[in-house]
Amino acid sequence: MRYTNIMAGKFLARPNRFIAHVEIAGREEIVHVKNTGRCKELLLPGATVYVQHFPEGKRKTKYDLIAVEKQNLLINMDSQAPNKVVQEWLMEQEPFGKITYLKPECKHGDSRFDFYLETEAKKMFIEVKGVTLEEKGVVMFPDAPTERGVKHVQELCHCLEQGYEAAIVFVVQMSGMRYFTPNRRTHAAFAEALERAEACGVGMLALSCEVTPESLAINGEIPIHLAG
Repeated sequence: MRYTNIMAGKFLARPNRFIAHVEIAGREEIVHVKNTGRCKELLLPGATVYVQHFPEGKRKTKYDLIAVEKQNLLINMDSQAPNKVVQEWLMEQEPFGKITYLKPECKHGDSRFDFYLETEAKKMFIEVKGVTLEEKGVVMFPDAPTERGVKHVQELCHCLEQGYEAAIVFVVQMSGMRYFTPNRRTHAAFAEALERAEACGVGMLALSCEVTPESLAINGEIPIHLAG
């Protein structure tokens, strides 16, 4: 996926989950933060960030926060981007076979999954999680407790019981990482739910991305270590 009208800026502050103050072209601007996660290790005063400019339209702000530099690493922070790049990947790469039907945001049981797809051989639900938390080349999810995430993982197991296939895809919004592991320190229940899901047959993928200020694209798979 690609962005237009990208500008560089300097992060100043984040007064709440939804907005940030960023210096852009010498002026302090209010920027919409599309990622409501904590991101405390990313949004540090003085960090270089990249924003998308919307000069026209009835918006509360004219900018969206897209990416941030963390030392030598560029991390996409757009929480809407993982679903978009997974849809591109599903249609272009066909990792589960030739798709005959694809429905985003599909409700099933008590959950709404990111994708439902059909091929000639399978019917499958897919849940997508964006990953922005990194430590020493290891990426983790979540960066804050997520009961909703636990529920989604449990519901994927129920899908298997009903005869569907199911998978969870972790979109690593950066490149060059060693492996993915659940963030047990932050939410042990999510890590335990993943272990149970693997045991019952839920597929799991961690997909690395090539990131530029103007684009995000899946470029490969990295290992998953559920035990850390």
